[in-house]
Amino acid sequence: MASHSMGLSLHDAARQVGVPFTVENEPVDRYIKVNGLKLHYLEWGDPNSPTIVMLHGVQQQAHSWDFISLPLSVDYRVIAVDQRGHGDSDWSPDEDYSTDAYVGDVEALVSAIGLKDFHLMGHSMGGRNSLAWASGRPGTLKSLTIVDTGPETQRRGSNRIQQFRELPDELDTLEEFAQRVMEYTGRTREQTLGALKYSIRRREDGKWTWKYDKVIRRRGFRAPAWTPEQLWAGWRKIDCPALVVRGARSDIFADETMMRMAEEHHDCTTVTVDNAGHLVQGDNPPDFLKAVKGLLGRFS
Repeated sequence: MASHSMGLSLHDAARQVGVPFTVENEPVDRYIKVNGLKLHYLEWGDPNSPTIVMLHGVQQQAHSWDFISLPLSVDYRVIAVDQRGHGDSDWSPDEDYSTDAYVGDVEALVSAIGLKDFHLMGHSMGGRNSLAWASGRPGTLKSLTIVDTGPETQRRGSNRIQQFRELPDELDTLEEFAQRVMEYTGRTREQTLGALKYSIRRREDGKWTWKYDKVIRRRGFRAPAWTPEQLWAGWRKIDCPALVVRGARSDIFADETMMRMAEEHHDCTTVTVDNAGHLVQGDNPPDFLKAVKGLLGRFS
């Protein structure tokens, strides 16, 4: 990821927020065809190193993990995926953004790349997709990390995200998008522009819009998802060590749900990250990284 006129370079942005890294690694863009769709993913690090697969949340894309992928790529092969309908991956022609469709994509990608005995990490929607996929694949993962989500989520935060998603999505200037995201996240302009360049595109008519599928932004859109009962049942089937991370300011993921997840899993560590909301790995990457390394360190 080279320096870019829109905001700070990755390495400068990482230094600004205190991300500890020793090598200025950059990812390689790769594409793979699964279930009739071309999926884009970022590959970091040595292909012979232990593998971590990362799944982003709704409206996000693979670069939302950059502050975590950068330091981990010294010791791990990191595969950060643009899930269907997001980033530079294809949109679903039949508007299928169900949990089962995402799970099917993970299964096809893992099979095509030939991944075995790897670490899986997912944020928000990507966390639920990770949970759902892992629940049916015993003996496959070294570890599972779920970030600010669980079988149950809080309506207040879900409504806030939905309202943001349904705001006008065709704006005249990049600055209008930057201002909107700055108000939503509380981040600086430079940090916002550095991340925003991967999430929006300029159309032929000069207007700017989000990259992710417009159907996901449609008012009232709800993709078929696993119910809380299905997710709790799936959680109890997961047989690998797990880490559940919550942002201290999260209005999506309740502490009570996180505690119940710890109680209903045989080997689950929970961490609440201070100075972070729902976007934990972007809000406070140094402390998020400490939590993740605590789990990964068990396999060194």
